[in-house]
Amino acid sequence: MKEMNQTRIILVGGFLGAGKTTLIWRVAEKLMSQGKGVGLITNDQAPELVDSELLRRQNLAVSEVAGSCFCCNFNGFTDAVKQVSERADYVLAEPVGSCADLSATILQPLKKYWNTTLLVSPLTVLADPHRLTSILQDEEAGLHEDAAYIFRKQLEEADIIVITKSDSVSADALAQLKADTAQAFPNSQVMTVSAVTGEGMEEWLHEVTTRTDAGKRLLDIDYDRYAHGEAVLGWLNGTVMLHAPQPADWDNLLNILINDLKTTFEREALAVGHVKIIAENGKDYAIANITGAEHTLTIRSGAGESTDVRLIINARVECSPEYLDQLVRDALIRTIDGRYTDEVTAWRYLQPGRPNPTHRFDKVVA
Repeated sequence: MKEMNQTRIILVGGFLGAGKTTLIWRVAEKLMSQGKGVGLITNDQAPELVDSELLRRQNLAVSEVAGSCFCCNFNGFTDAVKQVSERADYVLAEPVGSCADLSATILQPLKKYWNTTLLVSPLTVLADPHRLTSILQDEEAGLHEDAAYIFRKQLEEADIIVITKSDSVSADALAQLKADTAQAFPNSQVMTVSAVTGEGMEEWLHEVTTRTDAGKRLLDIDYDRYAHGEAVLGWLNGTVMLHAPQPADWDNLLNILINDLKTTFEREALAVGHVKIIAENGKDYAIANITGAEHTLTIRSGAGESTDVRLIINARVECSPEYLDQLVRDALIRTIDGRYTDEVTAWRYLQPGRPNPTHRFDKVVA
C-alpha cells in the first residue's frame, strides 16, 4: 500500500563511478522482496545507457531521461516519475554523475509542486572511498580541478553522504574516513555501505524511507566552474553488434577490450570519470568498469559463447569528445582484429553543454 497515496522518491547522486547503479539495483531487489512496487529513473547526456540496460535485465521498471540532466529537463524528469510511479511505492532516481545543485533545482521544485503526490526523501550522495580520501586531503582525486569542484559541491549539499564500497577498505581506514568526512561536512549524516556484502544497506534504507527532511541546504555554486567541470569530460555512448563465423568467447573479448582502454587512457595520461561496457548474449551478459586510476578495473563475466553479441559502451574521460571517439574506435578495431564483422547501431560522442536548470529555487521549501 502507498503511504497516504503518495509515492516516495529517493534521489541517489554522486560522482561518476561512485556505485550508484549497483546500490539502486540491490535496494530495489530488497524492497521488491518485501512486496513493494519500485520504479527506477536513470539519467544521461545521451541515450544508449549501460545503467538502464543493466537494470532492465533485473526485471525492473526503468525510465531513462536522456539528452540532458534532470535539472535542465525537469518536465522530462517528472514525466518519467509519472511513468514509473503509477504502481510504485518507491521511485529511485539516479542523476548524471557530474550533476550538482540538486537541492535547488530538483528537490525544492518537487516539494513545492508535487507535494500532494510525492514524499521526497533526503538527498543521498554516494562517494567512492578512494576518491573521497583524496578530496578530503585537498587533492583532486585524479580529476581536473573543476571536475573535483563538482564532486566537492555534491558532498556539500548532501543530506546523507554514503561512503560506498566499504568492503574495499580496512575497518580502521573506513572508520577514520567516516570521521574525517563528518568533520569536513558537519551538516550531513555520514554512513557507509557495501553493495557487495549488504553491510550498511538496512541502515541507509531506513533513513531514506522514513525521513522527509529533503534538501535542507542550497548550494553557493559557481556555474562557470560547474559548466567547465562537466565540459572537461568527453562523453561517448555507443552500441555495436559483433558477428562471429563460429561461437566466440565474449567474456574474453570484453576482458581484452576493457584492458586495452585502460592501458590507452593511462598511456595518454587521461583521467577517467567512468567507463562501462556491457556485453549481451541473449539472456546472458557480462559487464566491465573502470572508475578512475589504476586498480579500479572490475569485470563480471557471464556472456558465454555464441556467434553474436551486443556491446554497449559508455565512456566519460577527460579529453575532447573527438579524441575519445578516436581512442575507443581504435581499441575496438584492435580487439576485433579482423575476426568478427561489426555493425554500429548507435554511436554518439559529445561535450556537455552549460547547465541551464528549469527551476532554481533561492529558498528551502518547508
